[in-house]
This record gives sequence, C-alpha cells and structure tokens, in this order.
Amino acid sequence: MYVVEDKGEAIAFMLAALFFLGTWPAVMTLLERRGRLPQHTYLDYSITNLLAAVIIALTFGQIGSSTHDMPNFFTQLSQNNGPSIGFAMIGGLVLSLGNLATQYAWAFVGLSVTEVVSSSITVVVGTTMNYFLDDRINRADILFSGVGCFLIAVCLGSAVHASNAADNEKKLDASSIVSLERMKYTGTEETQYGNLRDQHSMVDEEIGRNVHQDNSVKSNNAKAGSADFLKEVEKRRSIKVMGANAYFGLGIVFFSGICFSLFSPAFNLATNDQWHTLKSGVPHLVVYTAFFYFSISCFVIAIILNIIFLYRPILGLPKSSFTAYLSDWQGRHWALLAGFLCGFGNGFQFMGGQAAGYAAADSVQALPLVSTFWGILLFGEYRRSSRKTYSLLGGMLFMFVVAVGVLMASSGKRKTS
Repeated sequence: MYVVEDKGEAIAFMLAALFFLGTWPAVMTLLERRGRLPQHTYLDYSITNLLAAVIIALTFGQIGSSTHDMPNFFTQLSQNNGPSIGFAMIGGLVLSLGNLATQYAWAFVGLSVTEVVSSSITVVVGTTMNYFLDDRINRADILFSGVGCFLIAVCLGSAVHASNAADNEKKLDASSIVSLERMKYTGTEETQYGNLRDQHSMVDEEIGRNVHQDNSVKSNNAKAGSADFLKEVEKRRSIKVMGANAYFGLGIVFFSGICFSLFSPAFNLATNDQWHTLKSGVPHLVVYTAFFYFSISCFVIAIILNIIFLYRPILGLPKSSFTAYLSDWQGRHWALLAGFLCGFGNGFQFMGGQAAGYAAADSVQALPLVSTFWGILLFGEYRRSSRKTYSLLGGMLFMFVVAVGVLMASSGKRKTS
C-alpha cells in the first residue's frame, strides 16, 4: 500500500485535489446551462465517481507489501471492520446529498457563491470537528484563525449573491422599459412582433438553420452580463430560476454546506477509529479501503435519488425516464469527466489528510477559487455588475485566499504506529 510520508507530499496531493474539486462543478454547470437534465448528468457522473475510487484502490491501495497495521486493499476486504465501514458509508451518504443539492444551487445562486458559501460552512463546522478528532495535531492558533477567515467569507458570499441578484433585477427591469418604449414607436404590439419575426428570419438565413428549434445556439450572441444574455441563458437552461426568491437558493446552499461539513469527520472516524468501535487486534481501515466503501455509499444514494427524480422531478423540471436517460448522449462525456475529477479529487484529499491531518486537508475547500475562475471565464458571472458587487466579490476571494494559506500553515504530522 502506498503511504504518504511527509508534509510536502501531503500538500502536493491536496493541491491536486484542489484543482480537481474546483473544476468538476464547472463542468456540471456547463451541462445544465446547455439544457441537459441534471438527473441525466448526475447518473453519468456517479458511474465514473465510483470508478475513480476503484482505480485508486487497485493502484495506490495495492502498491508494496501488506502488513498487519497497513494491509493492502484486497487483504482488508475480508477483515471485520464493520463499524469503520459504517462511518465511511455515512460519509459517502452525506457527501452525495450535498453534491446533489449543489447541482440545483448552482442554477439559483451561481457557481462562485455556491462553492464559497458551502465550502466555508464545511471548514467552519467540519474543520473544528476534525481538529478534535485528530488529537489536536494541527496548531490551534493558526487553524482557528483560518476558520475565522472562512466565516467572514461566508458572510461576504451571501452579500455578493444578494447584490448580484439586485443587479440582475435592474438589468431586466431596464430591458423591459426599453422594450415598451420601442413598442410605442412601432404603433401596435402586432407590428412589433412582425418586426421581430423579420429579424429572426434574417438571422435564420445567415446561419442556415432555424434558431427557434436549435437550443445549441450560444448565449454569446448577447454580451455577457447583459439583460439579453440573462434571458438567453434562462431560455436554454434546464432549471428555470428567473423570478425565484433569492434566499431559496441560499437555503439549498446552506443545506449542502452542512452535509459537506460532516463527510470528512465521518471519514476520519472510519480510518482512525477515535471512538474505539473496532475489536481489539483489528487494524484500522486504510484510506483506500475506506474510500472504496465511502464511494459505494455515495453511488447507491445518487442512483436511487436520481432515478426517483427522473419520474418525480423537482423544481419544475420535466419528467424523464430511464430509457430516455440511456439514449441521451448529449454532453455525456463531460458528465463522465466530472465524475472522474470529483472522485480523484476526494481520494487525493483523503490521502493528504491521513498524513497531515484532516483539518489541514480541508484547505482543499479553496476550490471556489478555481470555480470562480471557471464561472467568470465560461459563464460570464458578474459581468456588467455594480461596483458594490465587485467590491464584495473581491473581498470574498481575498478572505478565501488568506483562509486557505492559514489553514495549510497549520498542517501537522500524524503519529503512526
């Protein structure tokens, strides 16, 4: 079994996890904005998410010789680790619920704010729990200073969302006023519609197809951040969010944050048995075996819930079926990629955490720095927003950078027997 020995090696795994865990939400958001049903996307994602855990177990978990205290993956499958397996599967359950919630929160709140608020809640609650579970191997003065910075980032993230929502309302209101003024000059509403039809026909001739029947036309026809851009995104996306209460999305985000704050402590208990639930002489679950059971639980919950959502959709989504899912190949390769990114990201986070402490490993919750980059680059988030929104966004990201640096600086070294 491959063992992460030193702090530098652990930080390298955590940095890789940071990139992977910050990128897969952007891939999922891209598919939702292109109109693919989130149930279809999440079912694809779940397959490769589990496959990543199997690959890690069969490679890192089988490297080197097996000892009593550090057994290889196959050796440990036959051992009596029932209580630890239970903790690992509880961790997978709450992570699956959190990931499922964020998939809908991205549509209501945006990629950047969703990741910042949920990750900050994860650190404030989860890191505190891990600190005590890890027998305080991290420096408390540094660690909790970082936790305080994350808490400030939560507050700023909520303020960014509220300010950006107000900006979007102003853009849409101004657009409606302009449309009414134009209708006055055209004389009648019918004339206005006729002019629009003529314009659409000209566009159809230029691109050689009927834009009314083609959802693949990109929203870059309108300038990013403009009212027309917002309307085009809303028209094409699978989850309709215009007119929704701004705090409804934040409620989903806070739920996901609570779920995320519990999965790492549960995994910590699975691998280190701080509550002494294993029988005497039974070795602790190694990180690779625990991650395997963790991912099985995550997979089972995701499959069950999303098959239910196919036939009983939520948030106004259209009904689907398992047959329709199997025949939906649009964007499937991206969903499968997202599952691999998340699976390897979680695995590398746990590998680093087992060596340097799970409280320090929560520094991968800096993933919103990566997600915000993708959100602005791919989706035009915060384009043409107010100075207030930009100031709050800058403050949120600054506090996040500070918090991550402080949290990594608190890394300790776990004692091994």
